[in-house]
Amino acid sequence: MEVLIIGGSGFLGTELVRRATATGWETAATYCSRPGGIAEASWHRLDLRSPGHIDEVLAAVAPSAVIDATSGGSDWAVTADGSIRVAMAATRRGCRLVHVSSDAVFSGSRIHYDETCLPDPVTPYGAAKAAAETAVRLLAPTAAVARTSLIIGHGRYGGYGGSVHERLVHALAAGTHDGVLFTDDIRCPVHVEDLASALLELAVSDHGGMFHLAGADALSRHELGVLIARRDGLDAARLPAGRRADTPMPGALDVRLDSGATQERVRTRLRGAGEFLHVQ
Repeated sequence: MEVLIIGGSGFLGTELVRRATATGWETAATYCSRPGGIAEASWHRLDLRSPGHIDEVLAAVAPSAVIDATSGGSDWAVTADGSIRVAMAATRRGCRLVHVSSDAVFSGSRIHYDETCLPDPVTPYGAAKAAAETAVRLLAPTAAVARTSLIIGHGRYGGYGGSVHERLVHALAAGTHDGVLFTDDIRCPVHVEDLASALLELAVSDHGGMFHLAGADALSRHELGVLIARRDGLDAARLPAGRRADTPMPGALDVRLDSGATQERVRTRLRGAGEFLHVQ
């Protein structure tokens, strides 16, 4: 198996590269500013804003599968246009494509979202992600598009650092960061190991269409922060709480990805945060 991981130096990308190389796959990965630290992979600089750059990387790597795990935030040129360029280039070369999307494509108006639900974003990031996944499904009908939620790792004990959510909890508990964890902002967090395992499983399958790769538990950001703090030996009482509805911050409040149909198609079990953050 020869796989190219777009965004391989990011949090999810690092786990994908680690697992792919450990499995014995010939693994290439891209980075924007600095290559990742896994020497077993070949690293290629890639600017998704540059037309033709992805074609050059694909020509050099010649992968059988491409996993697009890049995240440019609300930068439309990266998150939307860049992902579309990846889909076009992968299709031209006949590569299997797995595209990672987000629960940010939803407004929260219906709370529960299964794989058949259409995007209705309310933020620039959500709009960019929605544009990307819509284009991918049109340009590459056999591709797997995987929506996910908040990604959690092993925190400071994880070897290559925790996710942005874990780092925020540590900073808030230490008093080095201003802010609050919202009690009314609810998602279905997923562990990075489960997510990476499911994505690699999709990469070697012929399953196409929409998939939801989220954890089984719906938690507020504050509830999630408390679990992270307890796991890492922090004082959860130091985590400030607040309501997103009381702030001018845009975005959906309650978005719960239903992964039921996906779980019937992939072997990887998507654990809930109550399980993977449980303190023994």
